Amino acid sequence: MTTSLSAAPGPGGERRAGATAESFDDASFRQILARFATGVVVVTGTTEGGPAGLTCQSFSSLSLDPPLVLLSTARTSRTWPRIEATRRFAVNVLGDDQRELSERFAVSGGDKFDGVAWRPGALGNPLLDGAIAHLECDVHAVHDGGDHVIVLGRVRALEAPGLEDRAPLVYFRSTYRTLAG
Repeated sequence: MTTSLSAAPGPGGERRAGATAESFDDASFRQILARFATGVVVVTGTTEGGPAGLTCQSFSSLSLDPPLVLLSTARTSRTWPRIEATRRFAVNVLGDDQRELSERFAVSGGDKFDGVAWRPGALGNPLLDGAIAHLECDVHAVHDGGDHVIVLGRVRALEAPGLEDRAPLVYFRSTYRTLAG
């Protein structure tokens, strides 16, 4: 896809390629964002109805002091409001061999935990077996993010279960990828 839209002149008066304010459609925006590789996590929590979880690729570190992480979920998610109500959650960083687990937690409905090995973490959140890292968080803040909500989590417990040699699950150009060693 090539998008040539005019922009403000550069320092020498030449026109630079780029988009003017909101002169693009949703499909173009998605295609451009798909060029940014992301890791894949499953966010889990223990709700009144049992364990709940969702796949998330909008996750990043935010602050060391205090220890904060950031994630965003779609406003249409039926799972996030259940987890948010508990005021705590876990982030399970998936390894490159956990694509099936990512896909399982990406769908709506059904018992996502059926047949999935997990254990309760220090704060009681489900920690998925085989994940390359776990962070347990309290909900620190929730902000408006358009069609998503932006969640800040205060990290309260973390672990890397001795799987340092495994690569993360990566999502790039709308498909799962493997890092080249």
